[in-house]
Amino acid sequence: MYGILFFSGLLFAAGAYFISAGLLNLPTLATTRAVIQAGRTDKRKTKNFESVVLELASRLSKLIRLDKYKRRKTEATLKSAGIQMTPETFMAKAIVKAGFAALGILPAFYIFPLLCPVLMFLSIAIYFKEIMSADEALKKKRNEIEYELPRFVSTVAQQLKATRDVLSILEKYRQTAGTNMRNELDITIADMQSGNLETALVRFESRMGSAMLSDVVRGLVGVIRGDNGVNYFELLAHDFKQFEIQRLKLLAMKRPGKIRKYSFFMLACFILMYLGILFMEIMTALSGLF
Repeated sequence: MYGILFFSGLLFAAGAYFISAGLLNLPTLATTRAVIQAGRTDKRKTKNFESVVLELASRLSKLIRLDKYKRRKTEATLKSAGIQMTPETFMAKAIVKAGFAALGILPAFYIFPLLCPVLMFLSIAIYFKEIMSADEALKKKRNEIEYELPRFVSTVAQQLKATRDVLSILEKYRQTAGTNMRNELDITIADMQSGNLETALVRFESRMGSAMLSDVVRGLVGVIRGDNGVNYFELLAHDFKQFEIQRLKLLAMKRPGKIRKYSFFMLACFILMYLGILFMEIMTALSGLF
């Protein structure tokens, strides 16, 4: 009985939604997905679920109010992470995804009530995961750029011996840079070509919020002001090289922990093999006695 009522209500809600969407001339799911795909910076295809979530989030964002500090901070994080979304829509997207998980509580309450607390905790976990997704994306992007900085600093140190044009140095390095570094250099180079060189470099530093990048930008600004940055970048390249070696050592130290479980599996297999042979020998000896 409850199942029939649930599915009847679900079908009624779906029909009411389609009728309302037709009367209000709402964009179709295919149109929304095409708009999202056009605004993407990566090559991943937009799924239907993402289109529905963004459509609901854009409507819910009109009801969300953020204070000036939180809005400015969230907007800067989204811009640095490459997420083309307003802070209100970003918050609404997290609420919508958590709401979809929480909707499972209604049928679970009638079918399997013990599953309700699990779905509640799942919805809370999805909410916090979505809220932190921009920070995680920015952290990943920052780490990839910092891993590339030793090579970048070494290149700058060599290029400064032949030219003092910082803009041309960045344009040449951009051709062999990684994906994230190339994207940031594209923005910085365009900013340098249309405005002040020092201001563009400072904006590059503020977008990433990296201490290593701050040292690099400080040296580039000094070169623009007329300083001899060859020695500075050579020392910086040496320091960054040591940092890279330490990072590789940390990665090497983590590898044994990852393969430790497979070592235990192999040890268990060897033990079972020897126990099997020993058991067969004991059974053979006992059959000879009797």
